[in-house]
Amino acid sequence: MKILYGVQGTGNGHIARARAMSEAFKMHNVQVDFLFSGRAPEKYFSMEAFGDYQTRRGFTFETKKGSVSYTKTALSNNLMQFFKEVTQLDLSSYDLVINDFEPVSAWAARKQKKPCIGISHQNAFRYSVPLKGANWIDKSVIEYFAPAQHHIGLHWYHYDQPILPPIIHTSSEVSDEGDFVLVYLPFEAIEDITDLLFHFNQQPFICYHPDVMESSQVENIELQPLSHGRFQHHLHRCRGVIANGGFELPSEALSLGKKLLLKPLAGQFEQQSNVATLDQLGLATSMDSLDISSVRQWLRDSHVESVTYPDVAKAIAHWVVEGDWNTQARLADKLWQQVDFPSYVSHL
Repeated sequence: MKILYGVQGTGNGHIARARAMSEAFKMHNVQVDFLFSGRAPEKYFSMEAFGDYQTRRGFTFETKKGSVSYTKTALSNNLMQFFKEVTQLDLSSYDLVINDFEPVSAWAARKQKKPCIGISHQNAFRYSVPLKGANWIDKSVIEYFAPAQHHIGLHWYHYDQPILPPIIHTSSEVSDEGDFVLVYLPFEAIEDITDLLFHFNQQPFICYHPDVMESSQVENIELQPLSHGRFQHHLHRCRGVIANGGFELPSEALSLGKKLLLKPLAGQFEQQSNVATLDQLGLATSMDSLDISSVRQWLRDSHVESVTYPDVAKAIAHWVVEGDWNTQARLADKLWQQVDFPSYVSHL
């Protein structure tokens, strides 16, 4: 079997899932080629796991000071270029396209009538799960942005739907917990982040941000450029995580037993829904802005217990290779039976 795996490159969570899936497929006699879109080629980092991967422009969204900018998003995307990329992507040598919300490979698969399996957190919103702030445009994007014949959604709880638990990709590192808090707020201005954290001068922070080019120490804040390996090291050792409302980082933090303070990206229904879901489940604390009082209270909160998730990537890879792709509900039931939530989690 030869697979083209398309990955949405705008968020590092999609790439983290692809790393886990890449390792899982190595256990099978398959060739997996990777294609990424949504980010300038020079902006990708720590991509060794994907070999000779391809990039395309695809589609992306633009932000400004923690909010989606629809004007900048419209101006930065080129519909004619997208159609050209779809038309020129030759899938004749592939048996299957797997897609993590990546539109070029998804639409090329539809155009060339290749089987396509969509595996993404976004696919969970095709089912009856909590939504917050979703309008008809958002629902249309979920429906049409990256079409597939089989849709596998990933979420933190099943809500009696045929969706799967998160794909977790963390290193096997075992280390003692430090006293620092890990901060990853890539959609916020770095000046706004440091202004917030300076108020807690007795608390050390390690902050990763795409605008940081080299490591430096500014008062109680250690600023770090993006690096998958270093970030994983600090994620294992931190006492808590302050982040936006993506899916993969909170999933990794939950599996490691790290408390979470999440600030969703304004105007992005997925992040708003994610944060509301974790808040309702009792698995995270939320704040709508970079709020001093919210951070202060969260720092005082006690430690949390970890959520135990099975090896979802391994199970999906086996399911894909087996070829019986109409058994998604059975796969979901099997995996959710292996999930162990802390006793304080509110099951909705």
